[in-house]
Amino acid sequence: MAMLLAALLLEPLARRLHLPMSAALFAGGFAGTQFIVSLGIDTGLRWYHFHDLVFYVFLPVLIFESACGMNARLLFRNLVPILVLALPLLLLSAVLTAALLFFSIGHSSGFPWLTALVCGALLSATDPVAVTELSKRLPVPARLLTLLEGESLLNDATTVVLFTLLISAATGPAGHIELSNAAKEFLWLALGGLGVGLATGWLAFLLIRWLERTTIISLLASYASYLVAETQLGTSGVMATLACGLLLSQMLRRKRPEQLTILQDWWSRLGWLANSSLFLLAGATVTLLMFQERWLAMLLGIAAVLITRVVSVWTTAGVNAVLPGQQPLSRGYRVILSAGGLRGAVTLALAIALPVELEGWWTVQSIAYGVVLFSLFVQAPLVEPLLKWLRV
Repeated sequence: MAMLLAALLLEPLARRLHLPMSAALFAGGFAGTQFIVSLGIDTGLRWYHFHDLVFYVFLPVLIFESACGMNARLLFRNLVPILVLALPLLLLSAVLTAALLFFSIGHSSGFPWLTALVCGALLSATDPVAVTELSKRLPVPARLLTLLEGESLLNDATTVVLFTLLISAATGPAGHIELSNAAKEFLWLALGGLGVGLATGWLAFLLIRWLERTTIISLLASYASYLVAETQLGTSGVMATLACGLLLSQMLRRKRPEQLTILQDWWSRLGWLANSSLFLLAGATVTLLMFQERWLAMLLGIAAVLITRVVSVWTTAGVNAVLPGQQPLSRGYRVILSAGGLRGAVTLALAIALPVELEGWWTVQSIAYGVVLFSLFVQAPLVEPLLKWLRV
């Protein structure tokens, strides 16, 4: 509770410094924990708390809140570039990032190929937080915002599915991954999760029409879809929550628009709590030893992410240009999409929840923290001047 109070106090400071709220939270979590530890107080934070906290408390809220805020009409109008960025090019980015890190680190025993793939996967999740916050005070084009938010929403779900598969392969008894089995498992996780989410979203809409309790039913639906898919059916809880949130919000948009406003307001508050807690927790778990021992790996991770992001965006623009009926992506859009592909909440969530059984897990976590810090303190402040300079 004290840390959440600190989050409230940090908001005006973040606005004054033109930093995303996430950056202030991360710094506040780090400074607060260091101060508490210096007094000889045990914070009670242990690595074995993080997986369940992140996967069963924070992720359902973050995914459902993002899904509720999406405009389906704009999403489907720009579905081709979003899908290209969020599916095939996400997989390509994960593999390319993994390859760049594996060969540049050059330590196959301490940082094996499967560990590199896990790192590439968790670094593939983008977070449009900087542009979203800017849109509240600057006239950011709706299409640009939809491209960034739609890509983030879909690739967050894909990233978690891919991450789950790779962790299972890397820490399992076989210690390797078979492509045919992995493809089948990926499809089951993704499509099974979508099926659960659509069924739960439809049921939630019927209950809302009957009981008129939008907020409570949506909360139950978000966690029910996630937990049923994840713990009972062995599919993707993130995909289920994504599908549930999208379907429920769009049904309300068409049939009960006044209740959609209530829903979005409620979930924006829950999203603030989950996002604030996650970044404060990330700041609390970062150590100075990471920067002393893994600074080179962090720099390599930052370079790999920047290279793969530019390749992904320019490839998407090329594909979009040759397809009939698609509005081309201007040079300004490409630059903002490249610079605005920040790493944030989901990357941190997966990094915090890394199992210590994974070979080189601390290196992966250090790289993830380094990339997120670069996104928050270097990339994010550059988005506003870029928007103005390019006149987007």
